[in-house]
Amino acid sequence: MKQNGKNSIFSLMVLTSLFFMWGFITCMNDILVPYMKKVFELNHTQAMLIQFSFFGAYFIGSVIYYVISSFIGDPINKIGYKNGIMWGLIMSATGTFLFYPAAKFVSYPFFLGALFILGLGFTLLQIAANPYVAIIGKPETASSRLNLSQGFNSLGTTIAPILGGFLIFRYFAGPEITGASSVKIPYMLFSMIFLILAIIIRSVNLPEFTNKAHVKEGAGAFKYRQLTLGMLAIFLYVGGEVSIGSMLISYLGLPEIAGLKPADASIYVAFYWGGLMVGRFIGSVSLSNMKTMKKLMIMPLIPFLAFVAIYLYKGQSVAAICGIFLVINFLAFYIGRYIPNRTLWVFALFAVSLLLISLFTTGATAMWCVLAIGLFNSIMWSNIFTLSIDGLEEYTSQGSSLLVMAILGGAILPVIQGYVADKAGVHVSYIVPVISYIYIAFYGINGYKKSQNRKVIFQFF
Repeated sequence: MKQNGKNSIFSLMVLTSLFFMWGFITCMNDILVPYMKKVFELNHTQAMLIQFSFFGAYFIGSVIYYVISSFIGDPINKIGYKNGIMWGLIMSATGTFLFYPAAKFVSYPFFLGALFILGLGFTLLQIAANPYVAIIGKPETASSRLNLSQGFNSLGTTIAPILGGFLIFRYFAGPEITGASSVKIPYMLFSMIFLILAIIIRSVNLPEFTNKAHVKEGAGAFKYRQLTLGMLAIFLYVGGEVSIGSMLISYLGLPEIAGLKPADASIYVAFYWGGLMVGRFIGSVSLSNMKTMKKLMIMPLIPFLAFVAIYLYKGQSVAAICGIFLVINFLAFYIGRYIPNRTLWVFALFAVSLLLISLFTTGATAMWCVLAIGLFNSIMWSNIFTLSIDGLEEYTSQGSSLLVMAILGGAILPVIQGYVADKAGVHVSYIVPVISYIYIAFYGINGYKKSQNRKVIFQFF
C-alpha cells in the first residue's frame, strides 16, 4: 500500500463522521421495532423482520461484492476507497428517502424494502471505511484507530434512542398523525444529511491507497484461518449486540423488570449504546501505542466524565449504579493488559456473566446487567475485525467484504430471539446472545491465531 500520510489525521476526522451517522441510523432500528410493531399490529418475530431486512442486506451486498472480487479483482482497489464511500452514501440516502412513500402507503413490506436498500448502502460504507481506518496509520495501532472511530459510531447509537424516541414517539406522533407518518420527516432529514456527507467526501482531499501487488482472482482470502474464524465471530457478535438492543424496549416494559412505556424505555436504551461509546473511547487509548503510564493517566478520565454526565442527567442513584459498572469495565481493560485478543476474551466472559445474572434475576438487577453489556460489547467489533484482517495483504478488502457479509448475524439472531420471545417470553429470550459471547471468548483465546494455506476453510485448532 502506498500512502500520502500528510492528511491522515484529517482523513480520520472525516471518516469518524461517517461512523457517527451510520451508528445513529442503525440504532434507529431499535425505535422502529416497537413503533412498527404497534402500527402494523405485529408479533415479536414479525417485528424483527426490520432487523432481518436491514442486516440481511449486508449479507446480500457482501456476497455480490465477494463474487465480483473473485472473478475480476477487488472493486474497491479499482475505484478507490473515496469513490466507494461516496457511492455508499448515495445508496444510503436513497434508502432513507424511500421511508416517505412507505409511510404514505402505510406499507410494512415497503418499509422493509427501504431498509434493505439502506443496508446495501451501509454495506459499501463498511467495506470501504473499516479497512481504510485500519491502514491510514501504523498496523500495530489499527485497533486503537478503529476503536476511536467506533467510539463516534457509538456516540450516534447513544443519541439515536433519545432523539429518535422523542421524534417518533412524541414530537411527530401527535393526534393528527395517523399510520406510520411520524417517520416521514426524520428520515427525509437523514437522506439530506447523507447527500451532504457525499458532497463533503467528494470535495475533501483524502489520501489515496494503491495496491501494487497483483490482486488474484478466486477465494484466496479463505486460506487465512484468522479470517474464517473471525467471520463467525462477527456473525455472532453483531447478532448478539443487535438482539439485545432490539428487544430492550419490550424487555424494559415487562412488569417484573421496569414496567416502562416505550418513550421512557428508549431513554434507557441510550445507556446500553452509551456503554459502547465509553468503552470504545477507553479502548482507543488502551490499545494505542502510548506508554503505559500515560495510558493509566488518560483512561480513568473517560469513565469519570461519563459518570459526571450521568449524574447531571439522571441524578445520584442512577450515577452510582453506572459508576459500579464503569469501574468493573475499567478493571476488565486492565486484566486485558492492552492486548487486543486478551481484552476480547475477557470482555466476552464478562458479557456472558451479566446475561446469566439477568436471566436469573428481576427488577433493577436484571435491568442494569443487560444495559451494562454495552460496556463490554465496546471493543468487540474493532478487535475482531483487525485481528481477522491482520496479515491478509492483497486480500484485505476481499477479507473485509467477507467480514461485512458476516453481519448477517444481525439479521438472523434477532429473529431467533423474537421467536423465543413469542414462545417463552421476552425475559427468557435473552438466553440467545449467551451463545454468541461464548464463541467470541474462544476466538480471543485461540481463533485469532494467524495461519494460511489451509485446505480446510474452518480449522479450529
